[in-house]
Amino acid sequence: MNGAFFGDLLQTISDRGKKLLSRRTNAVTRSADFVVLCEDLLSGRGEASGVALAREILTRYSELTIGPRIAFFEALARQFGPDRARVEKAIADWQSNPSDATASELHHAAEPRRQELFRRLNLAPGGTASLVRMREQLLDAMAHRPDLSVVDADFVHLFSSWFNRGFLVLRDIDWSTPANILEKIIKHEAVHKIRSWDDLRRRIDPEDRCCYAFFHPALNDEPLIFVEVALTSGIPGAIEPILAAHREALDANEVDTAVFYSISNCQRGLAGVSFGNFLIKQVVEEVSRDNPRLKTFVTLSPVPGFAAWLKRERQSGSTRALSQEDLDTLSNLDIEGWWQVEETREAVEGPLRRAAAWYFLHARNARGLPADPVARFHLGNGARLEKIHFLADTSDNGMRQSFGVMVNYLYDLDDIEKNHEAFAENRTVVASSAVKKLARPGPTGDLIAVASKA
Repeated sequence: MNGAFFGDLLQTISDRGKKLLSRRTNAVTRSADFVVLCEDLLSGRGEASGVALAREILTRYSELTIGPRIAFFEALARQFGPDRARVEKAIADWQSNPSDATASELHHAAEPRRQELFRRLNLAPGGTASLVRMREQLLDAMAHRPDLSVVDADFVHLFSSWFNRGFLVLRDIDWSTPANILEKIIKHEAVHKIRSWDDLRRRIDPEDRCCYAFFHPALNDEPLIFVEVALTSGIPGAIEPILAAHREALDANEVDTAVFYSISNCQRGLAGVSFGNFLIKQVVEEVSRDNPRLKTFVTLSPVPGFAAWLKRERQSGSTRALSQEDLDTLSNLDIEGWWQVEETREAVEGPLRRAAAWYFLHARNARGLPADPVARFHLGNGARLEKIHFLADTSDNGMRQSFGVMVNYLYDLDDIEKNHEAFAENRTVVASSAVKKLARPGPTGDLIAVASKA
């Protein structure tokens, strides 16, 4: 109710401010292009007219086509950075008289003007949602325009504060949840596609299935991120039994494990703003409260980068990840439907699991972090790589991205903080002894020439 009242109040202020704006005779304001309107907003006019101008800017922005939109982003990058003269003066003042006051001025002077522009645009009714969409479109543009990254950095900086955990609300998603929210759950499921309303109901309605989502008051009924949970007996090694259309729901007395089998972000414009660690920890608290018999908390996670990495490794000309014998056996992966032939399937299992273990423990991206994005997410949240499963996802997508491999990340509540620190400070991949035993020696091991096998 308070949120609705505040929204109505902003709308009233905006409407009154718009009337004030319309009375102005300044021709530049009436006919100004986008950038001039933004400068006008930053000039420090009254609250009511400022809210109205922010709404006007966002309305006009929403009507821009791709070309003018990119031109606007270019202007944000070039013309709305720090005030250089103010920065230079602040530096000189700090050097001549280092004090709290001069340090504060230097801090404020160094802030790009874009950040204050975004703050003022956020005053408009629906401003937060509009800015999230704006950043999504900026990300699209950055695929070909990395020079716009300075604008993106300011979005991330502000969104990290605006979407702080203290502002987020965790809601239980069940069959009584309003249909408009359930439609968004179906739309944004990014791991295991929800194929129908019946499929959705099977995931959120039975006693041994649940779903939780984070919401932000400024985005009304727009979920930010959600997690689907299966309550099971033991740690599962495949996704099909969890998603099966015809299965018997487990009684509360039979379950001992909570499985996070799908975590999906709903707002691409909030990419890089982390909610996952808060989500998982709070979901653990929620499901534990309702199911005190739960002792184990794990994921059943995809490995989206594994197949591409393994292909590159096999074609690289040399590898430390695989023995020559394993390389020879893995040539069977090039045979269509290889997993449907028992003899081939049995031959491939060992080498594929060994390759996956090496991938998790040693493969790195350009920043020196684990190559797999899902691994980075869970290891960064304090999980431990627990098990590697062969042919755990034989869907078309599962075979294409990982040859069917899935893994469990274990959230041991006593070790989460310690694991997180090990990953954050030393980029340590915390893994079970079973996973470590699977992999060949690390980067100092024998180099296997594979040029003749490519």
